[in-house]
Amino acid sequence: MRAVRIDQHGGPEVLTVREIPDPVPAPGEVLIRAAASSLNPVDWKTRARDVGPDLPATLGWDLSGTVVTANDAPFHPGDQVIAMSAQIATGRGTWSELVALPAHLITHAPTTIPLTDAAALPLAGVTAVQALDKTGVTRDSRLLVIGATGAVGGIAVQLARHTGATIDALVSRPAHIAEARELGATHATHTLTDLCPATYDAVLDTVGLDAGHLLTPGGRYVSIADEPLPDVPGALKSYVQENAAHLAHLTTLIDKNELHLRIATRHPLDEIRTAHEKFEAGGVLGKILLTF
Repeated sequence: MRAVRIDQHGGPEVLTVREIPDPVPAPGEVLIRAAASSLNPVDWKTRARDVGPDLPATLGWDLSGTVVTANDAPFHPGDQVIAMSAQIATGRGTWSELVALPAHLITHAPTTIPLTDAAALPLAGVTAVQALDKTGVTRDSRLLVIGATGAVGGIAVQLARHTGATIDALVSRPAHIAEARELGATHATHTLTDLCPATYDAVLDTVGLDAGHLLTPGGRYVSIADEPLPDVPGALKSYVQENAAHLAHLTTLIDKNELHLRIATRHPLDEIRTAHEKFEAGGVLGKILLTF
């Protein structure tokens, strides 16, 4: 099979598409023929920095595809599925034509969108669910999402809208303000100083800003960014954990037309370097998919 591999850390030039042996699923694992994956910040960070499993390594966290075989697992050949694989910890990258994963990481794909598009959901969606849960927002809360039109932020805004909370959005550029409002934000701005201090019951930070002054006393500050937390009592990081139940919940919302995925571009496997260059340039609204 073909897979995207790195032998060393560096720029997009270290990404190579090569033939490697097909994986052999162990008991309790499912062999999946990939339809698509997507690019996430963790992918270029793993490529560029000395982090992750031993090299050579296959990158990728997201997966949509079709079951080939299932060993003692509740799936059947032909099932369309999605999954998130914590590649840094496990070394099980998803940028390959065939992927073997434990069955407990997998759920059935949404039925109302193309299977390739479903690859935009796993990592960003599960990250948003788990981070938003830590904010404790309710229908009476006022929430600020920083980076509200990014992959995680965009899903978080949509999920928070269903709680009845009032959602404001901070985006990176004026051109993204309309997008934030379409996702469900009541107020959107690209300027931090436009936001009033001591306004928000919770802040969900996907970027890494020092915006603790915007919280009301006792408010919750949750960040998924690499940068240090602001000096706010109780501020915490949210580190995503593999969770098929959360993924299944998101799939249900998609099929109910209550959650929408945004796709920016689709690139075949051979265009992996181009996809990375586009991703790192920034400013893209929606996910960049890698198709097989």
